[in-house]
Amino acid sequence: MKQPIFLTPLFQERIWGGTKLRTEFGYQIESDLIGECWAVSAHPNGQSVVRNGPYKGKTIAELWNQHRALFGNLEGDVFPLLTKILDANNDLSVQVHPNDEYANNYENGELGKTECWYVIDCKDDAEIIFGHTAQTKEQFSEMVERGEWNELLRRVKVKPGDFFYVPSGTIHALCSGVLILETQQSSDTTYRLYDYDRVDQNGQKRDLHIEKSIDVTTVPHGDFPVKPVTDKIPGVKITTFVKDKYFSVYKWDITGSATLRQDKPFLIGSVLKGTGEIVTEEGRFKIEKGDHFILPSGLEKIEVRGIVEVIVSHS
Repeated sequence: MKQPIFLTPLFQERIWGGTKLRTEFGYQIESDLIGECWAVSAHPNGQSVVRNGPYKGKTIAELWNQHRALFGNLEGDVFPLLTKILDANNDLSVQVHPNDEYANNYENGELGKTECWYVIDCKDDAEIIFGHTAQTKEQFSEMVERGEWNELLRRVKVKPGDFFYVPSGTIHALCSGVLILETQQSSDTTYRLYDYDRVDQNGQKRDLHIEKSIDVTTVPHGDFPVKPVTDKIPGVKITTFVKDKYFSVYKWDITGSATLRQDKPFLIGSVLKGTGEIVTEEGRFKIEKGDHFILPSGLEKIEVRGIVEVIVSHS
């Protein structure tokens, strides 16, 4: 297949969600509590559907199981990545994710969840919770039991363009006014440590997972500094944020026309700004803000034209 595979995203209501996925990206959604756009997903809890070409109407999971050559014949039972856009209109719960081994043992074979965040936009003085201050598991457990959240949780200021690598075991939470693109392992396992004692629309508190959170949290917290590397070739600036065993993530800033190699098993692309087109030997394919696509194995070389910003990832 010599063309991009465009995908129809799914939208998830959340107690902390808002309207930016509609106002900023133009998605046709009615709810004012949409927290998550599952943009590229083969997870059973929300699967993206192909909207163009010979595989129109199929899910990514179907392509993975029936047409593995599209993904360079990668091994594995499940499509490995999940791309989201998150609109934190209010604070998210403080949470932590297990690694592969723990999730496999305690979550019915689910993958663990290492993720990363690109800050698309945020309000002035926005912040996230990233890490904790405890030096031992015992101290961590005691501070949780006593509810010493202000002393335990580390807060970090953020601004548009920031990038955070969030390995499994990391205490984290988006706070109010932050809009991010998230690249993660294909997992929906989250352990909620603290939820500000708030209630949902039915007056119910959400479940907490204190014991599991303590089990999987890395103590002491270790920072994971990201040092972006930028390369410039004609028509594009390519910023490499992370190259990890689970995923690699880049940003393409296209200004004009750029010829790029597609030498990975597949590439995921999410358009954050602008308009343009991808040109392959099968034709020209328009891209615009809010589009999400997969560039399958075998494309080898593409041309991207326009003024457009794209977050790109692969496993």
